[in-house]
Amino acid sequence: MSSIDMSRIRNEYARSGLAESDAGDDPIALFDVWMAEAVAAGLHEPTAMALATASPDGKPSVRIVLLKGIDGDGVRFYTNYESRKGEELESNPYAALTMLWHQIERQVRIEGTVARTSPGDSDAYFASRPHGSQLGAVASPQSRAIADRGVLDEHYADAAAAYPDGVSRPAYWGGYLVRPESVEFWQGRESRMHDRIKFTRAPSGWHRERLAP
Repeated sequence: MSSIDMSRIRNEYARSGLAESDAGDDPIALFDVWMAEAVAAGLHEPTAMALATASPDGKPSVRIVLLKGIDGDGVRFYTNYESRKGEELESNPYAALTMLWHQIERQVRIEGTVARTSPGDSDAYFASRPHGSQLGAVASPQSRAIADRGVLDEHYADAAAAYPDGVSRPAYWGGYLVRPESVEFWQGRESRMHDRIKFTRAPSGWHRERLAP
């Protein structure tokens, strides 16, 4: 049993709310505003998001990835296609994302279908990464069991020796685009009476509704 009584850990939320007039009609526009405010607040890793996937038989898994772009087409992130998340997205191309910004008492939840980005998009992003991160993508057999840390360090040293000046994107590494079917904005309020505004994609654009907290 834990020595910490977690049932007594509570924090009050006290920021101003989220009204429909502030939410507007376009979730991507509102997301841009919230992201800019998260960055301006100096939050650590403001682009971090939980990515939930599921196996063909419905077993879920979740991990943290980094948002690398969002526009009218969807949400972009990059990873090893042969990782567990990559394998699950290939067999069950649907995902849920959550971004949590504790300091400004906000969450954003996104659910939608998933497809790989184009090779050109993946090449361009990979080329923009620091050389060390490029080497890491080559060195790490992501999600595979390895004997110890020494194996990983040896792989990295081998990659550094093989690619001293630059690395071409491996075929097993690239981007995914999550095309949102729903986007929910959560704003903390006093007494747990939080604001939740949800956008659902409709044939003519977006349908907006308020959810009870």
